[in-house]
This record gives sequence, structure tokens and C-alpha cells, in this order.
Amino acid sequence: MTKQTLAILKPDCVQKQLIGKVIDHLLNAGFRIVAMKMTHLSRESAGEFYAVHKERPFYPDLLDFITESEVVPMILEKENAVADLRETIGATDPAEAEEGTVRKLYAENKQNNIIHASDSEENAKIEIAFFFSQKEIIDNQ
Repeated sequence: MTKQTLAILKPDCVQKQLIGKVIDHLLNAGFRIVAMKMTHLSRESAGEFYAVHKERPFYPDLLDFITESEVVPMILEKENAVADLRETIGATDPAEAEEGTVRKLYAENKQNNIIHASDSEENAKIEIAFFFSQKEIIDNQ
């Protein structure tokens, strides 16, 4: 069975007009987009999504950043989707990311790192449900 994961093109990606380049990179890595939309997260919904980080010192800055402009959440499909996406985008800190990864190519720093990716299959399911209803997901299987 094909696995799914969630990616979010963050405000820095949208503001720098890198959406097409990042999507092209993901498609070239073998991912299939089965749902995608542009949205602007409210501080409340961003707080819900990032609740796991609530006690971390960077949490307020994270909420400021993720709500400053539009984001593009998308569901990506591929065998080993979670692990493959994390490998494709590179380390959170672009200075530590492998050459050719999304973050090495386009990110500025640990916070402004262009893209979010689910970190486990369990979280991928939770995060997908946060952004998409079942009827928004293309299922051609």
C-alpha cells in the first residue's frame, strides 16, 4: 500500500515565490500530490497544529512566523512517504542539510526553512486530518 504524508510550504516559501520550484523538486523525487490548497492559518489554528511545541522557547516565534502569510499544505503519496520526504527536504537547519535537498537549496535558517514535513506515519495521519477532509483527497487507487 502506498503511504501518505503531509508537507506544508511555509510562509517564506510563499513570499519568495518558490512554490513551483519546491513542488517540482517533490514531483521529481517521485511524490504524487493527492490534495493541495492555499490557506492562511489563524494564530489559534496554528497553536492547535503546533501544540506539541507549546512549552518550547521558540513556540511564540513559530506562531508569529507560520501565521505571517499564506501556507500551502499538501498530501504527498509514495512508498515510504514519511521517510522519503524528510530525506528529500533535508535537515531542519539548512546549514546541516545535504546538498540538493529542498532546505539546502532554498531555506534561510532553522525557522525559515521553507517546508514542514510529518515526522512519523502516526503524525502524518493526524496532520493530514487537520488540513483536509476525506472528500478533498484524490483517490485513484
